Amino acid sequence: MMRLMEAFQGHDVFFITYHHPRTESLPYRKYLMNNVHSPMATLLLFPRILSILMKEEPDIMISTGDEIAIPSFLLARILRVKTIYIESWCRVRTTSGTGRIVYRMANEFLVQWPDLAEEYGKKAKYEGAVV
Repeated sequence: MMRLMEAFQGHDVFFITYHHPRTESLPYRKYLMNNVHSPMATLLLFPRILSILMKEEPDIMISTGDEIAIPSFLLARILRVKTIYIESWCRVRTTSGTGRIVYRMANEFLVQWPDLAEEYGKKAKYEGAVV
């Protein structure tokens, strides 16, 4: 996501992400979550993410994956926030679990390899490598 920051110049940006030394040092407003390792732990993220989205009122949510995208995209859809999902660069031929789940929720679904667009279906777009 950091490689995309130039595209966000002039816009108010915040992150909802996991605690990690790299994310803790982000020079942007951030909300750090504990890592989740189960479906139940993912469910427990809903109230916190909802609170953040209600406070921040974003116009667009962009995700590059991981489990946190699932409750975030579901809540964004309910709140009518536009969503863009960017599948991981390392996903060349196989779909990710998160990608399969958010595929239907995302307003835009981008993949970084042409073969992967075919794996996901017609909603997936290959516009070239993002990172």
